[in-house]
Amino acid sequence: MPDLTTCRDILGDLIAFPTVSSQSNLSAISYIAERLESAGARVEVMEDESGQKANLFATLGPERAGGLVLSGHSDVVPVEDQPWTSDPFAMVERDGKLYGRGTCDMKGFIATCLTKLDSLKAAATERPIHFAFTHDEEVGCLGARDLVDVLREREIRPAMALIGEPTEMRVIEGHKGCCEYTVTFTGAEGHGSAPEKGVNAVEYAARYINRLMQLRAALIARCPEGSRFDPPYTTINIGGLKGGHAHNVIAGKATLEWEMRPVVQDDMDFVKRDLATYVGDVLLPDMRRVAPYADISTEIIGEVAGLMPMDDNAARDLICRLTGANTCDVVPFGTEAGLFQQIGMEAVICGPGSIDQAHKPDEYIALDQLSQSLAMLDRLGEIYGGRDAD
Repeated sequence: MPDLTTCRDILGDLIAFPTVSSQSNLSAISYIAERLESAGARVEVMEDESGQKANLFATLGPERAGGLVLSGHSDVVPVEDQPWTSDPFAMVERDGKLYGRGTCDMKGFIATCLTKLDSLKAAATERPIHFAFTHDEEVGCLGARDLVDVLREREIRPAMALIGEPTEMRVIEGHKGCCEYTVTFTGAEGHGSAPEKGVNAVEYAARYINRLMQLRAALIARCPEGSRFDPPYTTINIGGLKGGHAHNVIAGKATLEWEMRPVVQDDMDFVKRDLATYVGDVLLPDMRRVAPYADISTEIIGEVAGLMPMDDNAARDLICRLTGANTCDVVPFGTEAGLFQQIGMEAVICGPGSIDQAHKPDEYIALDQLSQSLAMLDRLGEIYGGRDAD
């Protein structure tokens, strides 16, 4: 099993790069770029404004529109305060499993891609095969958002995208969006014995939360007919509320963290319009009658597009053919796939490992999952190479 041995070695190298989202990923991207360039790929490294993060986009084969992009993110979640039984950045093997931060989410898929570069190069004679490896997926798909902005402006870009998130090699054709917001309420402090003389930021945050709960109920009623998601409607969750200093002080500051997972774009637009009207017509006028400087500001942490299941999806059909799958699923977790779909590409999700292991201590990927991913890429090479062109 030489391919599996090579893949295991590459994955060990990738795990050794501590690409937590709060740190640079440049060393990992440089390693990936070197392997791609050695295989003859045309490689672009696109640094962000900080110069500490980068996306990588590479192509094997002809310089023409179309083809498939194999996509994954290079960043991983933190390991602090997790009870690991081994060094999370030194991969170890036990009982047919490889342990380390990022083994399944999602450096395992990247390792399979790098293992198969020679066969993919040989296959990419008529149609290009692309690679997209991004930064900061775990904190709002920041890198992928920059990458698709670049691709959107190009006349030559891929037609399809395979995002190798851990699905246990199941073919996934849809997921909800994920929108995260931090809302800051600025009021006016004062003595708790005269609440009418101040503007209590916590109270206004509570009124905002109450509005979110009303919207939550409205979204259930708006559930699209035939939705396959679980739950089938758009959800709203309150993640945290912080504010105030003491029992007897009117709270001058409050911070609310909340998220929405829209099934359709219309639901997202509905919620944002309603909140803008409620803040502008109700909450702010009430606050500013007492303190003209009072304010409510919203920071968009991330607005990641969902992947909408489509009747016609060449990427889905291709990956079903490669894996032999007869059915496709939808999942509750978010990926970068919807961003590719937004610029007109057909996208699907399928990769080695289980999402149940992601973000946990002693994260692992089973060797048989890597073998299945390698086999899928072998089959891709056969189809691209014309040996199975019907």
